[in-house]
Amino acid sequence: MRHIVSILLENEPGALSRVVGLFSARGYNIETLTVAPTEDPSLSRMTVVTAGSDDVIEQITKHLNRLIEVVKVVDLTEGEFTERELMLIKVRATGRERDEMKRMADIFRGRIIDVTERTYTIELTGNTAKIDAFIRAIDRASILETVRTGSSGIGRGEKVLRV
Repeated sequence: MRHIVSILLENEPGALSRVVGLFSARGYNIETLTVAPTEDPSLSRMTVVTAGSDDVIEQITKHLNRLIEVVKVVDLTEGEFTERELMLIKVRATGRERDEMKRMADIFRGRIIDVTERTYTIELTGNTAKIDAFIRAIDRASILETVRTGSSGIGRGEKVLRV
């Protein structure tokens, strides 16, 4: 099962490395990893998307909580949450392809952020399923380059991840 684990940790050199090392040492795969400072510059928020049974995720959470730099760990998939990912995709756009790519970007509520004579660069945000659906919907041969941020997640409503 896919889990989104949100980690609040001290913004110190080596903290990210220790968290990633914990996953690696125990043979857990990280599907996506997103990390950035929070509103408090001394803290960073890390979002890790991984797969595993509830028992595996419980073990991961216990191990993460033992790391000195880790302030708090929450499995967002245990409750209601909002997830978003950003993708920048450069596609071939010549002749009739131009209109088709524009139409596909509009259907998926994407924005064309760069235009050349032969390419469009499209910005698309949404959950992972939406991003994957866009890639499946366009001609694979038209894709020149793809950059994805990985998922970021936040609990819904009053639920917050704070010290």
